[in-house]
Amino acid sequence: MLTVLTVFHVLLTISLIGLVLIQRGKGADVGAAFGSGASNTMFGSQGSASFLTRTTAVVATLFFVTSLSLAYLSGQRMERKSVTELEQTIAPTAETETDVPMVPSDKPDLPATGE
Repeated sequence: MLTVLTVFHVLLTISLIGLVLIQRGKGADVGAAFGSGASNTMFGSQGSASFLTRTTAVVATLFFVTSLSLAYLSGQRMERKSVTELEQTIAPTAETETDVPMVPSDKPDLPATGE
């Protein structure tokens, strides 16, 4: 769920950047008012501005919703512990001390005192 929402959020981000870059600034409206090719646009003289503005508003709203959703879901996620922080449970084994092979020592055996 979190991965799907993250991918959708990234796609919204890219589309929002593209929509903002496509739009003209407010200073371009003065030149368009005097007939500098504004009627040759695909949406008419004012159609593209309202279409792009409306689309940008919808994408920006979805962007904020996914941002808040990602923040909420990341706070609700269980935090995984490191392997070194996990408790080690040692199961009792059937081996006893006598089953452990004796390692030869370099020191000589001392005679028992008190006999």
